[in-house]
Amino acid sequence: MSINSALLSGVSGLVANSSALAAISDNIANVNTVAYKRNQVNFANVVTAQAVKGKYSAGGVQGITRQFVSTQGLIQSSGSATDLAISGDGFFIVTDKGAGLTASDARAFTRQGSFSVDADGYLVNDSKLYLQGWPVQSDGSFDINPSDLSKMTAINVKNLGAAVAPTQNVSISANLDKGTVVSSVEGAYNPASTNSMADYAAGVATGTKPDFTIEMNVVDSTGGSRKLTMAFLKSSGNPNEWHAEIYAEPASDVTAAAGFEPGQLAKGLVTFNQDGSIDLANTDLFGAPGATPQLTIDSSTGAAPMWAAGLGLAAQTIDLDLNKLTQYASTSTVNAIGTDGAGPGNIVAINVDESGIVSAVYDNSQIRTIAKVGIATFPNPDGLAQVSGNAYRPTLDAGNYVIKEAGVGGAGKISPSSLEASTVDLSSEFTGLIQTQKAYSASSKIITTADQMLEELINIKR
Repeated sequence: MSINSALLSGVSGLVANSSALAAISDNIANVNTVAYKRNQVNFANVVTAQAVKGKYSAGGVQGITRQFVSTQGLIQSSGSATDLAISGDGFFIVTDKGAGLTASDARAFTRQGSFSVDADGYLVNDSKLYLQGWPVQSDGSFDINPSDLSKMTAINVKNLGAAVAPTQNVSISANLDKGTVVSSVEGAYNPASTNSMADYAAGVATGTKPDFTIEMNVVDSTGGSRKLTMAFLKSSGNPNEWHAEIYAEPASDVTAAAGFEPGQLAKGLVTFNQDGSIDLANTDLFGAPGATPQLTIDSSTGAAPMWAAGLGLAAQTIDLDLNKLTQYASTSTVNAIGTDGAGPGNIVAINVDESGIVSAVYDNSQIRTIAKVGIATFPNPDGLAQVSGNAYRPTLDAGNYVIKEAGVGGAGKISPSSLEASTVDLSSEFTGLIQTQKAYSASSKIITTADQMLEELINIKR
């Protein structure tokens, strides 16, 4: 009977508008939820077969939920360096646990980037989901696989220990006075005997006192500070030539090579051009004339010269930049000594750049790469299924995911110290709320009207 179909059509209207009200309620409740994507219930009519000509059977309406997952929310600046937003397509990959993650553990996808460091050092968002990334390899690279989620692990930024950077480069800016008078002991000077400048520094009575010294503090492989000295003695053979030695203080820090005095690392001549600039082509302090200004200090298991075995230090190569070493008619002086390297330092900050590289910043100015955040993209992100925590899981409608580096292959870039706002527009939601209320009331009128008509029909026979 058509009246019955009208009654059922009214019921379907109540059900559909109830679903619309639920979706609007969710949207309004999550207006301030980070990266929340609004939902909407659209209506589609239901048509029933017309078996008898001249009669109409109402089919009613059905509610179809539509997600707007692909809609970009407004990127807003935040005060936390670990807050992340994706500008463009893609999702962060997250799990519900950090340690002990296996290939069988479920992964989820979210754009809620309000990450912070938990008590165990993991990056987790407000929904307690752990951010996944490719851990850095020993050579500084990343093992990136576009489809293998097991290559990624929960990013931990605390269990790294202290950072030490041994000295690799030293730059010297200094002047040797061209007017220095040749010392009376220069004739007896012998860098390969107890007449050396290294022996004088060690307190040997027959050692030769240098005319000028440059002291350098370098950092060893364990973060300790070691003192190296570069000593000069004016040569009588050439007005633009100086005897030079580089030695450790104390001498016991170094086991010298054969033919070298205790503590010595290098010995030879430093030559200058007529304009006062250094002549590296004829300088043989580091071996043959023109040799690269470099000190190689081997480990206790290698060839000499090497760090003393009792120190237990790793081998170390130090490049010296002597281009600003001059010989002018001015007082011998050190203008500047520049060294890299750093002693033990602790983490003071976490940085994430646009490409997703997570780095730890130490209080000794060292920066250590930890991991790289991957971005998952889907052919149809609106087809993803919602799960608790403002996250999603894959579905057939969404298609197969591809894991990409941020900003590569269509994946969005990461905006550090930023959050993506909710896509809910309150004005639209409240307008929809009014429309849904009216539509619900209208559907209820269908039911009451059909009830009255059925009552009239029943009352035909009294």
